Amino acid sequence: MIFAIKIGFLEIGIVDFIDISLVAYLLFQVYKLMRGSVAVRIFLGFLFLYLIFLVVDAIGMELLSAILGQFMGVGVLAAIILFQQEIRKFLLLIGRTSFRRDSMMKNIFKRSNPTAEYNVTAIVEGAKQMGGANTGALMVISRTSELKFFAESGDPIEAVITKRLLLPIFNKTSPLHDGAAILYRGKIKAARCILPVTERDVPAQFGTRHRAALGMSEETDTLVLVVSEETGQISIARNGELTHNLSPLEVRRRINEYLQDKEEIAEEPTVDSGEELISRLEAAT
Repeated sequence: MIFAIKIGFLEIGIVDFIDISLVAYLLFQVYKLMRGSVAVRIFLGFLFLYLIFLVVDAIGMELLSAILGQFMGVGVLAAIILFQQEIRKFLLLIGRTSFRRDSMMKNIFKRSNPTAEYNVTAIVEGAKQMGGANTGALMVISRTSELKFFAESGDPIEAVITKRLLLPIFNKTSPLHDGAAILYRGKIKAARCILPVTERDVPAQFGTRHRAALGMSEETDTLVLVVSEETGQISIARNGELTHNLSPLEVRRRINEYLQDKEEIAEEPTVDSGEELISRLEAAT
């Protein structure tokens, strides 16, 4: 075996190191997907049930062992049913990563600038004015897809992004304000769109808009901008993480980074769990 290390009677080679590294990376990604969600409790319950099965089987309790054994016999199928959302998110993560690499290669050859297609100033200034007036807003900025499935759930607009158009859409008296606006290639594709809601534990301070922003960022490669109707604060959700209480300058920087396909480097701590978010809110007040 090439590059083998002997530890007692064990012989570890380079293939074993690669195998262990890949398994560790896989487990880490699974942990990131399950962190802060109900799936963690389900997994712990499933693990506890399996430990009970091992104990009763060792003791010799045949009836209970047979019942639990039948359940464990379909463990893989049960895991697929119980963790279908997490499995779906994991597959989306893999597909999104590979698609991002393909889009990066296309951008290298095309030498295009996606930022030029968007009126980022209109988005930032519109969010700032709506925040000052405590007007709730939810905008999905997409770089790679038209998001037809979500756009078809709302009303089509197909208009160039301007501040004067964004403000009436999310006006409290407008019939389009209750939902999300889909932005793609510098245009507002649709408004009043329905987004998937995250199943993770979110503090009570955050309403449906923030839950929908998290859910959309978990399932798609988008950047979702939220303006709170209660506080007027601006938040951004990307890759399943919510960054709260951003300044207009920070909002502009993050939108530009997303459109230029750069990895987001947060100067402020991101909020992805209830305890961290509550501690930040208490510190702010």
